[in-house]
Amino acid sequence: MDILNMTALEIGSAIKEGKITSVEATKAVLEAAKSVDEAINAYITICSAEALAKAAEADKKIAAGELKGPLAGVPIAIKDNICTKGVKTTCASKILGDFAPVYNATVVEKLEAEGAVVVGKLNMDEFAMGSTSETSYYGATKNPWDTNKVPGGSSGGAAAAVAAKEAICSLGSDTGGSIRQPAAYCGVTGFKPTYGTVSRFGLIAYASSLDQIGPVAKDVADCAAIMDVIKGKDSYDGTSLDVEYPEYLKSLNGDVKGLKIGLPTECFKTDGLDPEVSEKVKAVADTLKAMGAEVEEVSLPFLDYVIPAYYIIAAAEASSNLSRFDGVKYGFRAADYDGLVDLYNATRSEGFGNEVKKRILLGTFVLSSGYYDAYYRKALKVKAVIKQKFDEIFSKFDCIICPVAPSTAPLIGKSLADPLKMYLSDIFTVSVNIAGLPGLSVPCGFDKSGMPIGAQIIGATLSDAKVLNIGYAYQQSTEFHKSFPEVK
Repeated sequence: MDILNMTALEIGSAIKEGKITSVEATKAVLEAAKSVDEAINAYITICSAEALAKAAEADKKIAAGELKGPLAGVPIAIKDNICTKGVKTTCASKILGDFAPVYNATVVEKLEAEGAVVVGKLNMDEFAMGSTSETSYYGATKNPWDTNKVPGGSSGGAAAAVAAKEAICSLGSDTGGSIRQPAAYCGVTGFKPTYGTVSRFGLIAYASSLDQIGPVAKDVADCAAIMDVIKGKDSYDGTSLDVEYPEYLKSLNGDVKGLKIGLPTECFKTDGLDPEVSEKVKAVADTLKAMGAEVEEVSLPFLDYVIPAYYIIAAAEASSNLSRFDGVKYGFRAADYDGLVDLYNATRSEGFGNEVKKRILLGTFVLSSGYYDAYYRKALKVKAVIKQKFDEIFSKFDCIICPVAPSTAPLIGKSLADPLKMYLSDIFTVSVNIAGLPGLSVPCGFDKSGMPIGAQIIGATLSDAKVLNIGYAYQQSTEFHKSFPEVK
């Protein structure tokens, strides 16, 4: 039985049927990571001993009938900005050093309660700031399809590990496309849920009003199964939603008949959009149309404003959130300093990377006296308008389909040499975070150089089950999500 080619649900089912054990599945993933991660650099920390102990415990509980969920015994990897008790959690930054939290994030608690086995912590852009996973203190993650190219970011490790089959599935975080864009670049499936449907307790914050934890997996069904575990109101997170949640996995029926799908005119006329990306994404709409959905053009008149609004809001919140990293309470502390203020200055100068410093400076500027109204307050007004416009669109459409990114994965070093171009690569994803909507990235083909292309399915607030089902329907009719690279 080839465990690494199986989905999380297939592994969970095989474990319960006694065909394999959780220990065997966990060993297979750990051995794969040992074999290929030198080339990919998807992991920061691999928890071999802890994972095997947890897997053995899961096997006993499954045999005793204590664990019955579909993910019981299944190995899962976690992005390194999500707290794991006693396991190093660095945000890929020098400033957090060997910080090991004394508690688990709520999502980790829920997964472990279901019997899922955490195998390691995944590489990322430092503090989730970046679109390429090159800003990590631990070195860049590589795209398994072409190790000369980036895997996307900031959840590049989460997507690359799944694509390279050194993780069965993973958890990432999405602030402006950080799950969906790397999923598209690496040819896997990534889901950013409605803001508030998954607890952020234990997620080390970048931009609190935009951040959201979500799954990265081989297919939509795995994403739905993970969502069933991690969803829900959390008393530790005041922004988590107290609503009636559907059973996402059971909601997948593949029926899209009569659904109305919008193709945003502005997205397909954007400068820099690769014609191959445009063609493959439009083909997704054609496939769904053949299955009974209606497809019409729709306008997103705010598209030109999403990047400036997003980077103002995100940088402002980052400036506030990252002020806690000062060398006093935990993490890295500079060796040479003269007094408290110099301790702060030296520690933050040495501990943060250039991209993080840049965003802190921008955020501090837009929040400063004399510029608050001109930038930050105006960005919040734009955010409200974008949310309103989306509400109007989704009163007429069930979802919209657009590219995840204007092109396939760029070469390593290319984006960092042109930061503005890197920021513009988020043009199709950031509006989803600004409006708090669910967004799904599904593989939809390859460009002429063999690099994966992703299509994005966006729905109304709390229409997560519908968005997942549309993606599921598409994957029932196509094979793109079943293609994986040979890592050398």
